[in-house]
Amino acid sequence: MKIINVASARPNFMKVAPLLEEYNNHPEIEAQLLHTGQHYDYEMSKIFFDELGIPAPDHHLGVGSGSHAEQTAKVMTAFEQVLEAEQPDWVVVVGDVNPTMACTIVANKLGIKVAHVEAGLRSYDRGMPEEINRVLTDSIADLLLTPSIDGNMNLMKEGVAEEKVRFVGNIMIDTLFSMRERSHESTILADLGIDEQDYILVTLHRPSNVDQQETLQHFVEILEQTAARVPMIWPVHPRSKNRAEQFGLWKRLEQIEQLHLLEPVGYLDNVKLMNNARLVLTDSGGMQEETTALGVSCLTARPNTERPITITEGTNTLVGTDPEMILDHINKHLQNGVAGHEDLPKPLYWDGNTARRIVQAIKEKHEG
Repeated sequence: MKIINVASARPNFMKVAPLLEEYNNHPEIEAQLLHTGQHYDYEMSKIFFDELGIPAPDHHLGVGSGSHAEQTAKVMTAFEQVLEAEQPDWVVVVGDVNPTMACTIVANKLGIKVAHVEAGLRSYDRGMPEEINRVLTDSIADLLLTPSIDGNMNLMKEGVAEEKVRFVGNIMIDTLFSMRERSHESTILADLGIDEQDYILVTLHRPSNVDQQETLQHFVEILEQTAARVPMIWPVHPRSKNRAEQFGLWKRLEQIEQLHLLEPVGYLDNVKLMNNARLVLTDSGGMQEETTALGVSCLTARPNTERPITITEGTNTLVGTDPEMILDHINKHLQNGVAGHEDLPKPLYWDGNTARRIVQAIKEKHEG
């Protein structure tokens, strides 16, 4: 059985790494890695490959950045050539980025089976490009591998055949748990001169938060007020930095005392920063899951989430984008000295063994 595994944005690498390792336990499987080259900053990708021990990709499409239509079209054209040359039995796609949808469509039209890792997640907000990708991918994939029970429920409501769906757990947690022990090697906090549990970690990059000047300015004001009370660390995504510079806000950010603006960090540094944070303020999907698994309080600056289990069974709070609401939640955490939640039970199958269940599910589907 030949499987081509598709990765593009950085979180995809974290989801693919445990799968590539698990394939080594199955000599009957020939696994290839395809990197679509979606991320325009090579260093943001390369360090993840190095730290996660991911081998060099067998295929690199090099599509770069561009509009949604440009990126999707480039991926589809290049991926079709790879599939016609390789003739795999399965394509495995992960997450909800444009190449996830694009590669699924191409494989489906060529009669090649597709397994979608992280299937069934829904925000029910069609204004999110990722939601369109999720819905389209799940509607035509052959095997839908869900990270949580709510994913199964969402697919059931959409009329997806039950035999297509398998609840396998959260692949991100496989990587997180395997790297958590190694994260003590990171010196990032010592280099910054910041103590553990004495800072707030910030990550903001979604277009809805950074592409409008007024919205981004509100976040700058939140950081100004909060950093006056507690150190803050923000590894700044290139998109966010570009927009801040464009709107004339970057110098204002640089002048905030106790706000540490960093270049994008590697995965070990990222785990170190998450695991030891007093609080995380984010708009990232993956970080909602990782903070829940680590038992770290998280505020998600979005009006909705496709990962509601991180709220009902985790440490996440949805706070929207209203500055007063966000500041109110931050103040409550600082006043109450909210401790970690390591003793909370984790969602089912967030146990580090998801890759094994995924490969088993693909084998059973292939043989059945």
